[in-house]
Amino acid sequence: MNYENLLISIEDKIATVTINRPTKLNALNKATISDLSKAIKLLGKNDDVRVIVITGSGEKAFVAGADISEFANYTIIEGAQLAAEGQETLFDYIENLKKPVIAAVNGFALGGGLELSMACHFRVASDNAKMGLPEVTLGLIPGYGGTQRLPQLVGKGRAMEMIMTAAMISAEEAKQYGLVNHVVPQAELLDFTKGIAQKIIKNAPFAISKAIKAINANYKDGKDGFETEIKSFGKCFGTQDFKEGTTAFLEKRKAEFTGK
Repeated sequence: MNYENLLISIEDKIATVTINRPTKLNALNKATISDLSKAIKLLGKNDDVRVIVITGSGEKAFVAGADISEFANYTIIEGAQLAAEGQETLFDYIENLKKPVIAAVNGFALGGGLELSMACHFRVASDNAKMGLPEVTLGLIPGYGGTQRLPQLVGKGRAMEMIMTAAMISAEEAKQYGLVNHVVPQAELLDFTKGIAQKIIKNAPFAISKAIKAINANYKDGKDGFETEIKSFGKCFGTQDFKEGTTAFLEKRKAEFTGK
């Protein structure tokens, strides 16, 4: 399937989704959010894909924010609808996807771009990356989950400061804060990220999906993360992957997982 604003490649069970609006610094407009939503859903169902990497085209930006011209004249109701639809169709969907999604942050990740990266399961940044949530400079607050996910990742105090000052932080600061896991040279970003993906692919897909679900449960109101873990742990015992993993261990060989 062809997308106006995305480039997609699949190699060695890794799907690389590149947001491709370089003249707009890959800003998220409605069309791009729609394309991303459709692409992630299809890749989530593709048996040839085990890990998804999201990045931006060029070297300047992952995603430099939202397309402000699209919502500059919105009403209260339209603004709330914009946030609700975006969260449901893309940001929450990525967070809860059964397959790991890694953000490879190559340059500016601002506003909706940082929110997109935070919806991914974890982040790797190039050494020239800059991150921030500048929405208050527009008279807004983050609307794609930024006020919720940033405190989960960096703590309440740092999130308050970043959001209220609208300041950008460097890749190294982001690593110190726990916002990104690794910082690498720009030229090595995708290869390094795919190296992590390959490590993930060696492990049991069903177990990976249950780990994502159990970890996320700890951050959801009304969910008991420990109870989710117990149930997910139990379900793993009914899989072929569990039988293969334990048999391979006892036979001192590498496991060959099928995801069943």
